[in-house]
Amino acid sequence: MTITTVVKRIQNIMRQDAGVDGDAQRISQLVWMLFLKVYDAREELWEFEEDDFVSIIPEGCRWRDWAIDNKDGEALTGDDLLNFVNNTLFPALKELAVSAETPKRQAIVKYVFEDANNYMKNGTLLRQVINILNEIDFTEHDDSHAFNDIYENILKDLQSAGDAGEFYTPRPVTEFMVEVLKPQIHERIADFACGTGGFLTSILKFMQDDIKTQEDKEMVQRNLFGIEKKPLPYLLAITNLILHDIDAPNILHDNSLTKNVRDYKEEDKFNVVVMNPPYGGNEEDSIKINFPLAMRSSETADLFVALIQYRLAHDGRAGVVLPEGFLFSTEGAKRAIKEKLLDECNLHTIVRLPEGVFAPYTDIKTNLLFFDKTGSTKEIWYYEHQLPIGYKKYTKTKPIKKN
Repeated sequence: MTITTVVKRIQNIMRQDAGVDGDAQRISQLVWMLFLKVYDAREELWEFEEDDFVSIIPEGCRWRDWAIDNKDGEALTGDDLLNFVNNTLFPALKELAVSAETPKRQAIVKYVFEDANNYMKNGTLLRQVINILNEIDFTEHDDSHAFNDIYENILKDLQSAGDAGEFYTPRPVTEFMVEVLKPQIHERIADFACGTGGFLTSILKFMQDDIKTQEDKEMVQRNLFGIEKKPLPYLLAITNLILHDIDAPNILHDNSLTKNVRDYKEEDKFNVVVMNPPYGGNEEDSIKINFPLAMRSSETADLFVALIQYRLAHDGRAGVVLPEGFLFSTEGAKRAIKEKLLDECNLHTIVRLPEGVFAPYTDIKTNLLFFDKTGSTKEIWYYEHQLPIGYKKYTKTKPIKKN
């Protein structure tokens, strides 16, 4: 059975439930269940590897304790299941005691459930969804990596970018950008608006042949960093990285733009930055004051370009997806940000993408900018990606491909 079929079956069941209103709530509903199931699979591994392992999730609340249907008539369903989820499971996970000493891989359970909700009101339908999820075995390598396909399918079903210009970056784009930047396991690597973790998982895929020992794995875990402002993509990113063998993902649930850029020290900088910042959003004055006066743009994407310049280490390199407007606007703040970029960084390559790469979210034309902190810009190499023969533009059904 394909992942697409699994997702469609789940969504068709959820559409029958009066409590779930629209695609966004369907995703939220599916994601907390996916997280608990995925986390349970990781705990199985930790129990096998560590004699003294103790779960942070209370007895009775782990996925294996209540979600498995052994076909013996004992599985929770209907009002009993709803009552357990709403009055036992959610309160227990939202109120987990977490301190500075709590291992990060355990503390994330509380962080994930702080903003999660159970929207379903029909316990019988909820049981049906859980049973379908139990058909996927996340302890199996192929099924665990199929998680990518699950959330990509969900995200594509959303159809719109939302208020802040957020959208899924196609895997061919994330993989291409990572291959250009060639991140190494000893380098500090960041995505300051990481969404569901697409760039971070592409980085892990690129480095997989170099991760040979436990020390290598721990080094990558320390060095890979993400920040995501919105609760749902944050939850997806955490779950996604756990499935890619990062037990304690360095992903903060925060807004990268809320700290004054002048306060960043050397230890706050990164060797590699790769990202697709949200664009089309308007930032408030309380955010803009974190940047020098000349650079206080209202456009979110502009501020992220400025932020990267302050957080890129000497000799560091960056790849950023930006809308066409960034290149050609002469408005004051945009101009100042570009002047600083050209003066202090080497903007060596711009790849222009055609219309439809981000279908169905937006038709805005975009460019991939590659630069490094090795001195000022002397020469820029432009490349326009041509559409394949017979295409007028990329679409949801005819997407951009890696080749």
